[in-house]
Amino acid sequence: MAETAPKTEAFEPRIVAFLCHWCTYTGADLAGTTRQQYPPNIRVVHLMCSGAVDVVYVLKALMDGADGVLIGGCHPGDCHYESGNYKARRRVAILRNILGQLGIPEDRIWLRWISASEGKKFAETVTEMTEAIRAMGPCEFKQHWDV
Repeated sequence: MAETAPKTEAFEPRIVAFLCHWCTYTGADLAGTTRQQYPPNIRVVHLMCSGAVDVVYVLKALMDGADGVLIGGCHPGDCHYESGNYKARRRVAILRNILGQLGIPEDRIWLRWISASEGKKFAETVTEMTEAIRAMGPCEFKQHWDV
């Protein structure tokens, strides 16, 4: 029986994005309506505020096989809920500490301030993140938790 060569497929990262309704989600919509090109590697979770992102949500995304997580919110001082983006910033700092203790590179979590008028910036961020995660390779977090 002939032996088949193993398939060598290029790694394509899976990125989960938690996006604020008022700014980054609307910026993503603008990127689409203005036909900005960016990789299709992102899966969006629509939230009312980046401050609603809990550390558990991010860890769950990584445990379920995401290779990276993008958290997008309003620029500091422009949050529709006054301080939600500051909460997000504090939670991401804690999350990076937790990931470091677990041996997961903290560069897999990105926090970006993207306003509703910055569709191009959204597309550039997704492209840059996809390339960075692709260079890192698959996230091994899920493998640590598979039994």
